[in-house]
Amino acid sequence: MNDTRERLLNAAEALYAARGVDAVSLREIIQEAGVRNATAVQYHFGDRAGIVRAILARHASDVEARRHALLDAYEDGEQGVRPLAAALVRPMAARLSDESGRAYLQIWADVVNRPNPLAPAAVRDDPAEAAAGGPSPQKRQDSLCRWRTLVEPLLEEDAARLHRRFTAILYASIELARRARSGPRTDDRLFTSYLIDVVTAILGAPVSPETRRLAAERDAARR
Repeated sequence: MNDTRERLLNAAEALYAARGVDAVSLREIIQEAGVRNATAVQYHFGDRAGIVRAILARHASDVEARRHALLDAYEDGEQGVRPLAAALVRPMAARLSDESGRAYLQIWADVVNRPNPLAPAAVRDDPAEAAAGGPSPQKRQDSLCRWRTLVEPLLEEDAARLHRRFTAILYASIELARRARSGPRTDDRLFTSYLIDVVTAILGAPVSPETRRLAAERDAARR
């Protein structure tokens, strides 16, 4: 039973990374896995979203542990925007070192760069959550939610309102997926450091007077 589930996950991970989540049918996953039962995916995962969540969960413990460790270091005194940019990037960049990790990065970018429900809620700025005083205690355990909370005080008010944190997450995810698609490299240190530099710049970039004006006009039109 567990062997069938792992074969399905391996097949889905490889196919989704190569072609994108929307381009792969459940039937193709079953065929690639060499499973005879035509309803095996539904039995083990429920639907496409379920198998995507299972793929992400495969890598979550490592990513979460690495990011929480970096956020612990930040809270212990390593202040500034760049350490927080590093806490966003480095746990994901560590997945570049193996084939399954590179597939995960490509699937993660696909999942993030689309509307819900496939996109993890933690990557998006939630106005209702902000109005309630921040993420719930349950969400606080998620490293991305924790990262968002720590980044917010360092952002300009307008930058936070315009979802600057999600912009940083999306850019980092897309760049990591692009790197993953280009194949294994002997050394990803320069790429990772430069990506951290750019994410730092995204988080710290000032909001222009033009953007402030246009955002104010948009908000006024919504009232």
